[in-house]
Amino acid sequence: MENHQRFGFSPISRRRRLEMPGGARIAVWVIPNIEHFHFDKPSTSITPITAHLKPDVLNYAWRDFGNRVGVWRLMDIMERHGFKGTAALNAEVCEYYPEIIDAGNKLGWEWMAHGRTNSELLNGQSEEQERVIVKSVVDTIALGTGVKPKGWLGPALTESHNTPDILAENGIEYLCDWCNDEQPYEFNVRNGKLISVPYSIEVNDIPAFLDRGMSPEQFGQMIVDQFDVLYADGERNPRIMAVCLHPFLIGHGFRAKYLEKAFEYISKKEKVWISTGGEISDWYYENYTGK
Repeated sequence: MENHQRFGFSPISRRRRLEMPGGARIAVWVIPNIEHFHFDKPSTSITPITAHLKPDVLNYAWRDFGNRVGVWRLMDIMERHGFKGTAALNAEVCEYYPEIIDAGNKLGWEWMAHGRTNSELLNGQSEEQERVIVKSVVDTIALGTGVKPKGWLGPALTESHNTPDILAENGIEYLCDWCNDEQPYEFNVRNGKLISVPYSIEVNDIPAFLDRGMSPEQFGQMIVDQFDVLYADGERNPRIMAVCLHPFLIGHGFRAKYLEKAFEYISKKEKVWISTGGEISDWYYENYTGK
């Protein structure tokens, strides 16, 4: 397959100017990935030494820190500086960690569907199997949180050729797997509608800390630097900035300290729309799709 046919090429320098609420130059949204991992399956690891073992207590417990401790520290930091989370939520979190759902609802967080579990990638299933998975995720999150999810992020950003069509069939309005832009755009789907809301594989603590070995100070500065450039570019045409976080990483105190400094910096700027994925999606649909 030479091309995916999901959307056409569009250089950002030739697009019409977007107008954000309040004349904002930039929309900033924060995506805590709230995940459940199966005890006997390998996944994101801090060390490969034990990753092949069953059980791999070292890496499983390291990930488990996120739901026991890290997310609660992250919630406090975000609330202090006026950031509402758009949680990329594994559906199984609703069963295993309902206290996180209760706390997020009280904070006004949005719940974005993120597959059943991060121990299962969305690739290799038949179209019918994938359709069953997507429907079960949407239904479980709607029941567990009280709100049907508008957005979708695949576990490890995985998809099949059918995923966008199946998501649109199930009422998902925005998809975040395609980290290729700083503004939303429309997907071609068989039925219904679907847009991309910009996510990031760069301003993201997993590649930053595990792949590149960045320090907490460097990651905090990365967030500030990304904001500064997009804020400047946003004077000509507003941009969207995603900050993508995993509580089992960023939730440790020595990292959270520098995340909070970055959030404090952003929160003091004018013409910044501190937003959620659903708010960005609603704004774009209302003003720019089908026109």
